Amino acid sequence: MLSEVDVFISNYTLVDPEVYQLWVDGHSSSEAVSILHQRGICQQTNAPIELVASDVLDHYRTYSLLERLLAIPKKLTSEQLSFQIEPQTSQMLIDMYYELDDGVVRELLGKKLTSKGRKDMDEIAEKTGVTSKSCRRQYDNIKKIFKTVEDLPGSLVTNIKQHFLLPDDLAKRYAAIVFIACLRFEMNKRKLQFLTFPDIYHCANVMMTSWTYRYTGSEYFDTDLDREFLLELADCRVLMDNEKHHKHLVCIKLKPMLLERSYQDLESNFRTYSRALLGVGLNLNRSRELRFFFLELVERLIEPWRQITWSHTDLRNFLGAYLQCALDMDVLREGSLRDAFERYLKVVTSCLLRMYHT
Repeated sequence: MLSEVDVFISNYTLVDPEVYQLWVDGHSSSEAVSILHQRGICQQTNAPIELVASDVLDHYRTYSLLERLLAIPKKLTSEQLSFQIEPQTSQMLIDMYYELDDGVVRELLGKKLTSKGRKDMDEIAEKTGVTSKSCRRQYDNIKKIFKTVEDLPGSLVTNIKQHFLLPDDLAKRYAAIVFIACLRFEMNKRKLQFLTFPDIYHCANVMMTSWTYRYTGSEYFDTDLDREFLLELADCRVLMDNEKHHKHLVCIKLKPMLLERSYQDLESNFRTYSRALLGVGLNLNRSRELRFFFLELVERLIEPWRQITWSHTDLRNFLGAYLQCALDMDVLREGSLRDAFERYLKVVTSCLLRMYHT
């Protein structure tokens, strides 16, 4: 009498988040075993170190096989049959594989995303304390995402989420990196080294929100600045022709708010500060001037304010008064010019307040 037997063979993939993080961080399997041993894994599991080493090595082999799928996340989640992985585990694998280190990203900003640039990862690893393997992973991920979305219309964040299945916060960080790379902002000058990636991320976000075609609501590229808006900024030079009136209004507004020393500096140097604020905007329609946007803000405004030790509150009060008093003047009564100036200065104010480290 024959019996029927159903046989099911499973290749369900187990992922240990702690071991996976060590692999993502670029540690070798032996380094991972040593780190886990220091964390007390043997005492916690009553397992000999040899068994831990064997288990870690097995995990590392699996993650190495998964890496080709992680390069194209959609394949991991829907187009492969080699690994049985739960959806939440797949998402965790993707999120951790594409995570970014602020120090590494800051070193990469402003560099060309070429195979030659990849050779600098050992130097960046030494400077940041992050493993060379992790630096290369982050470099490769940034380059891959950049190449995929740089020419796609619409929102960078949406495109990155759709193609790489990243969570919103991480997609926004990659979007800022792509934006900086597409517009080729200068980031490597020594005077800019004090800026952190969170500083630059903040500035990139406000520029994408208010200076690109996204602002107009039309079909847009997040990497294209609104050319009509940039050209219209040239008409803001009317404020230079009415500088005395503008200064008078600002000084009246700020006198009760500033210490005497700060107020005296404002009275003496209003022309310098005003022409710097306006000058940056007047030249943004030129690609070279746009490229040096951050350097211009540092050299023409942040450094002078540092020298006279303006407080962050002083700066916030000045920029707020500068904008409001300009909007109150008859020369900006024309709607489109008024809107362009406000659109420009709100972004510059947000960038300066973030970049001004006291």
